[in-house]
Amino acid sequence: MKRVVVGLSGGVDSSVAAYLLKEQGYEVIGLFMKNWHDDSVTISDECPWLEDSNDALIVAEKLGIPFQTIDLSEQYKERIVDYMFNEYEKGRTPNPDVLCNREIKFDIFLKAAMDLGADYVATGHYCRKDEFEKDGEMVYRLLAGKDNNKDQSYFLCQLNQEQLSKALFPIGHLEKPEVRKIAAEADLITAEKKDSQGLCFIGKVRLPDFLQQKLKPKDGKIVEITEDAPVFKAHQEKIQQAASEEEWLKAISAPYQFHPTMGKEVGDHRGAHYFTIGQRKGLSVGGTKEPLFVVDTNTDSNVIFTGQGKNHPGLKRYGLFVSNQESHWVREDLRLKVGEMKKYLARIRYREELSAATLYQKEDGLYIVFDQERVGVAAGQFVAWYDGEELIGSGTIG
Repeated sequence: MKRVVVGLSGGVDSSVAAYLLKEQGYEVIGLFMKNWHDDSVTISDECPWLEDSNDALIVAEKLGIPFQTIDLSEQYKERIVDYMFNEYEKGRTPNPDVLCNREIKFDIFLKAAMDLGADYVATGHYCRKDEFEKDGEMVYRLLAGKDNNKDQSYFLCQLNQEQLSKALFPIGHLEKPEVRKIAAEADLITAEKKDSQGLCFIGKVRLPDFLQQKLKPKDGKIVEITEDAPVFKAHQEKIQQAASEEEWLKAISAPYQFHPTMGKEVGDHRGAHYFTIGQRKGLSVGGTKEPLFVVDTNTDSNVIFTGQGKNHPGLKRYGLFVSNQESHWVREDLRLKVGEMKKYLARIRYREELSAATLYQKEDGLYIVFDQERVGVAAGQFVAWYDGEELIGSGTIG
């Protein structure tokens, strides 16, 4: 009998994952990850780990499976929280959930499961995997979940073949209402439990409060850039005048370079490192015809650049760049060689519609050019590319 360790989080998805695996004849062990101790920044009634732990224990008892708690808070702080602070400090936009799956669930947690003699680890992610043989080796494919509204393949975009080989996603073929129905029929306490929101394993936090633990407030200016600012025309001209493909790719993938002299001061803020491109809330600037959105931040000069309306040109870009060091292929056998290009579908955030894009592999890295403009592209985000429903690779935007 194959042994599976399920990451029981105290939610309905992982509860049903454990139930289905037991029904399928696996030997199932429930393991709850405690990754956070500091409740001072958690909005307490949203995702308290103690309640989740108790719910996970009750589910395990109901299913008649062994249950353990593993404290990974030290590793979580080192690998996820410190990474977040570091990225925000640089004015980048991190995605801790993607890192959490790569560094915690499918690394430290996976190793702990293997120490318990597990053949696989299972999670309640809405995604699927399959496998086939190629040149005498097994190749594992990461596929989107059948529920389009809940597909979580993006969050697993940094997994590798070794990690995928040990992973099971028992609910990936189901839709959320079906999962709740199974939980109700199995009389699981989590059947009607609300989905948790916020940071992976921490819960819903007040992000400024969270960041202020380490990143101190620092007063600075908010500058508004108008839609007709010369910087946008200059950017377009550089793209149009490119003399080679390399020049064109560099121009179309370059972020706008704003300077305070390009606009007017419209307000003050308490730290550029608390804001990200595309953000609307928290600016506290009134009197504009349309709402202000953050179009860029400069943490060195501590200036936030804004523009009016969600259609402001400063929010839109066609291209982005991923360095070779930050480029990751789930399907290593499909990695592009220097000089190659290929059409894929891509997204830069969870639940964003997939959009047609062309990937160009050059000496210095991967250039991704979308057919349609993308809104809110920010350094530090993960871009993931797909072939149909299969996630092929991902990278951190530079």
